[in-house]
Amino acid sequence: MRPLFFFPQQKGDTVHTFTIGANDAGQRADKFLLKACPNLPKSLLYKAFRKKDVKANGKRIPPETFLQAGDVLQVYLSDDCFAKSAPSAERQPRLPEPVIVYEDSDIAILHKPVNLPVHADDKGSSDTLIARFLQHLRDSGAYDPAAEQSFTPALCNRLDRNTEGLVIGAKNAAALRCINEKIRSGEIVKEYLCITAGIPPKPADTVTAYHRRLPGQSAEISDKPREGFSEIRTGYQVLRTKDGLALMRIRLYTGRTHQIRVQTAALGCPVLGDMRYGNRAANEKYGFRHQLLCAFRLTLDFSDTPCPLAHLRGKAWEITPDFAANF
Repeated sequence: MRPLFFFPQQKGDTVHTFTIGANDAGQRADKFLLKACPNLPKSLLYKAFRKKDVKANGKRIPPETFLQAGDVLQVYLSDDCFAKSAPSAERQPRLPEPVIVYEDSDIAILHKPVNLPVHADDKGSSDTLIARFLQHLRDSGAYDPAAEQSFTPALCNRLDRNTEGLVIGAKNAAALRCINEKIRSGEIVKEYLCITAGIPPKPADTVTAYHRRLPGQSAEISDKPREGFSEIRTGYQVLRTKDGLALMRIRLYTGRTHQIRVQTAALGCPVLGDMRYGNRAANEKYGFRHQLLCAFRLTLDFSDTPCPLAHLRGKAWEITPDFAANF
């Protein structure tokens, strides 16, 4: 009779055990193992599941099993699959401190400046907002990479390199899942300030259009539904006008790539300084080579549904970019 804890014996294979912590819980067993073991090939992992060589709390499990805090996960594979990458011998340069608008034990609200990418991009800069955030958390003791099996703190929303504004950083897995779900359900209100070269046709409006961006190309929109295009909704209010320019407050009801930039351009008032969708003559006249666009306000408009961040319901944070203060 086959013993309950029998694993097929293969030369060099050993049992590897993981105790699931709070930051590991709530994810599928296969996703956890791929994060916890970066040297583990996918093909070998799923072979182990097929051979029933993966167990949680002594019971064989399929890859889609969701893990809970306190679960004991066992995997029977070669030691080589579980070796962690050796730390780099090169000393990493000290990065500037991130500008923190708000911070608690779960999240941080960061002010991203112009010309700082949120994540590494094709320009290859090691100085990114996520790198500054992780450095800050390591310095404060809020994050110890060596103590984590699968989790790394993350940023929950993105901004273009040349757009400044507020970005939410999640410090633990529960906060990350909560914020991501609230973004998907529209319970986090994102508002922007911008200066446009031209004045929109109405002093205030909510515009519905249809958006598409193909890989490697600029975004495009249509005022009518078209195959391959997704509906977008953009609300705006003109706050002030001067010399053919407009200071506008914009609310995003959807979040598509370059949505504000391409929508204002379609209204005949592109964002000043926008080198892709903008008015070249106006950009040269005023001397701006980056878009005057700022994600200036975040509101946590949470529903009454229980969540780990319910204590932040109704909270809002706001900054005033220099271009708006000087307008």
